[in-house]
Amino acid sequence: MDKKLEEKIHQKIKEVAENSDEIYKIINSLEKLRSHYDSFGYGIVIGRLYNSFYYQCRRILKRNPTNEEFLEFLNMLNKNQVKILDVLKLSNHSL
Repeated sequence: MDKKLEEKIHQKIKEVAENSDEIYKIINSLEKLRSHYDSFGYGIVIGRLYNSFYYQCRRILKRNPTNEEFLEFLNMLNKNQVKILDVLKLSNHSL
């Protein structure tokens, strides 16, 4: 993966952690979806990172990501999923 792209994805992971209150606000505003709190909140995070990944590919590389880059992105998510959950306290946060 391009180093600039990799740095941006890591930056977004950090931003998600720093802005977790936004995610809590979204979760709290959607009562019916709150019943699956962990998966819903994690979905918001993944959606933000996925969007950023595609945006940064287009901005930095001037093209859509390749399959190999997408697999590298998935690997980054896999390696950081516990960190993201811990930071957001989704595994044990009560509403």
